[in-house]
Amino acid sequence: MPTVAPLDIEGHVLSAAFLGDIPFFAAASGAIHRLDHGHKVTEAHEGLLACARDGASNTLVTGGEDGRVLRIAADGSVEELASVPRKWISVVAAGPQGAVAFAEGRTGRVRLADGTVREFPEARTVEGLAFAPKGLRIGVARYNGASLHWVAAASPPVDLEWKGAHNAVTFSPDGRFLVTSMQENALHGWKLDSKPDADTRHMRMTGYPAKVKSLSWSARGKWLASSGAPAAIVWPFSSKDGPMGKAPLELGTRGEVMVTAVACHPVEDVVAIGYSDGMVLAARFTDSREVLLRRPGKGAITSLAWSGNGKLLAFASEAGDCGVVDIAG
Repeated sequence: MPTVAPLDIEGHVLSAAFLGDIPFFAAASGAIHRLDHGHKVTEAHEGLLACARDGASNTLVTGGEDGRVLRIAADGSVEELASVPRKWISVVAAGPQGAVAFAEGRTGRVRLADGTVREFPEARTVEGLAFAPKGLRIGVARYNGASLHWVAAASPPVDLEWKGAHNAVTFSPDGRFLVTSMQENALHGWKLDSKPDADTRHMRMTGYPAKVKSLSWSARGKWLASSGAPAAIVWPFSSKDGPMGKAPLELGTRGEVMVTAVACHPVEDVVAIGYSDGMVLAARFTDSREVLLRRPGKGAITSLAWSGNGKLLAFASEAGDCGVVDIAG
């Protein structure tokens, strides 16, 4: 039976992540909590807005209301990567070889490992950022679509247009697809390996009763799990046209209770599912088998994160009732 080690944090907790075997919890207050031979706290920001795990350096990258972009190491130490005074850093992303992206307003920026910073201005507010798998390009979610910028080249961006507000962006692990979540309770995707005018270039993934706020690719990139419904909606991406013409899996269906966070297992075709009432389940893609990992709590699950070996699962909540599930018990 799975066992839960609870951690109560005051206030809203945005993000859970593992650095090695150490679980981290990033609170909206700006405090970074970690369970490392006891509960330890790093006061990082005056108000935290964004947090991303940097797998290349085993650190966290954070952005805050104080205009700072920070790197948090596994021992809790803090390095300032950038500062934009009097601006809110609401979007961050981590890429290969120490590259970090962040945005404020209509400006996206990439900071390379040598400290060089490149700016990517947009006509509308930057809502989401993601590095392509090899780190050569960065995707920007914005109003009416997404932009693809070359990180190290001065060539103009590729504009991927689709009407509406796009809030977040992610690349498939093989780099063939780019997917955004939208304000209108839908996902939109583009095939990046097809001709620019091809009909199959666009992918519409609709039918959600709520906004999609959580996305997670499966270990081999064949599935994309999403929140925004009373089940985890898992789209198939193994064929050349992605999910077009195929029905998604619906895992962990719970009537009127909405899924608020998803996280695919790092090895197996399994997804952890967090709900608006604080419950956490794991479900298997092949047969939809479910395992209860945590009973309902005080607040909606905001974030889920697996340890590298997939034996531990950290969860964060908007009410601060967080914790770590040991799958093996």
